[in-house]
Amino acid sequence: MIDVVLLLFLVIVAIAIVRARDLFAAAMLFAIYSLLSAALFAVLDAGDVALTEAAVGAGISTILLLAVLALARRYESPIEGHNLLALVVVTVTGAALIYATLDMPEFGAPDNPAQVHVGPYYVEQSYPDMGVPNMVAAVLASYRSIDTLGEAFVILTAGLAVYALLSPKPRRRKRRRRHLRRNLREHRRHRRMHKGSSS
Repeated sequence: MIDVVLLLFLVIVAIAIVRARDLFAAAMLFAIYSLLSAALFAVLDAGDVALTEAAVGAGISTILLLAVLALARRYESPIEGHNLLALVVVTVTGAALIYATLDMPEFGAPDNPAQVHVGPYYVEQSYPDMGVPNMVAAVLASYRSIDTLGEAFVILTAGLAVYALLSPKPRRRKRRRRHLRRNLREHRRHRRMHKGSSS
């Protein structure tokens, strides 16, 4: 029931994003969509994916969108007509994805390949292979090390992009340095004048 409710909320938020003409509201709805996705991943016991989605999707991506909105107009201009080609592509792609899910094993079934082959191997061999008592840490740091490294690179790149967007421009830095130097020179000159008058 929780999965169905979260999926229903995701559909509602996605429709609201498409219908929104206020770009600020759309950015906030994107953040809500990412938080709902993170909650759905957490319910499905995918904690690492939920953490990445919450950090990158709801956090850093929202900051990037807000930084872009600072340079653009807030409201989207209405578009006349309809793009039938895009509608056909989206419909065909969605139908293909739904058709592909019909071939997937039932979620949580005891005879799933992940629970018959991969799961027992992790349970029995994670400590002999890695020497790490925490099985989750062993899977993330060794069996899925490349994937975890990729997620770390994604978060690092997004963080650097946010820092680059929000940091002051080099011209402003130069102006600020010149202003500080000028104030320092004036302060020293006033001190010398004050000493000369007192003597």
